[in-house]
Amino acid sequence: MLSVVGLGYNVSGQVTPETRSVMLGADRLFYLVTDPAMAAWLRSLKPGAISLHDCYRDGESGIDASNAMVTRILEPITRDLNVCAAFSGNPAIAMHTTHEALRRTREQGVAAHLYPAVSFEDCLVADLGVDPGQLGRMMYEATDFVLRPRPLDVTSALVLLQVGVIGERLWRDGADANRQGLRLLQETLERTYPAHHEVTLYRAAQLPIADATVVRLPLGQLAEGPVQINSTLYVPRLDRPLRLPEMAARLGYRPPPVPR
Repeated sequence: MLSVVGLGYNVSGQVTPETRSVMLGADRLFYLVTDPAMAAWLRSLKPGAISLHDCYRDGESGIDASNAMVTRILEPITRDLNVCAAFSGNPAIAMHTTHEALRRTREQGVAAHLYPAVSFEDCLVADLGVDPGQLGRMMYEATDFVLRPRPLDVTSALVLLQVGVIGERLWRDGADANRQGLRLLQETLERTYPAHHEVTLYRAAQLPIADATVVRLPLGQLAEGPVQINSTLYVPRLDRPLRLPEMAARLGYRPPPVPR
């Protein structure tokens, strides 16, 4: 059996009781986390827990690293062991490794389950004080967004993932963003949004004693902004959508009062 779990952030602070139980019950626990304190906590929880970070190698393809992780995770399953793979945040979002491991496990006729977790976006809406349930939001991976332009609904917010590594196919260590990719992203966004439109660079807090990284700046300064590899970009909406009078009437909404 394969269980894929998310750990959220803040070391063990966002780990659910269900996730903790799944990890403790596994014969093999693999993990890939963004913070050394989280790794240390996992090893204290489950001695013998195995890091997947060494699958990454400078100058090699990220997809090769992902496939290497999948192979390592699946090997004990062929020996009928109960395997758990744990990842920072929510492994259901923008994680090729987790979805490929689940797919290949199920192809072998073995049970596989993905457990919900606190994601970067859950932290983002809490830290920025925004409510995507009111007017909606769009979310895309940044490289795909640049390569495949699409019509944007400017009445909804836009969330772009991995803005620091746009166009990069090879893995590299470090925190510096790809500035050429950022310039292309800024150019793409400025076809729709004015250069003075305020956007936010965001990183969830990694430790309970740390704050989230929140940097607000005009879109026209994005390419030279303090972007890191794991930064997320939040672009607020431009306009409030109009309410259709006919639909409002059919739903029983009263028209707003006319201002005097």
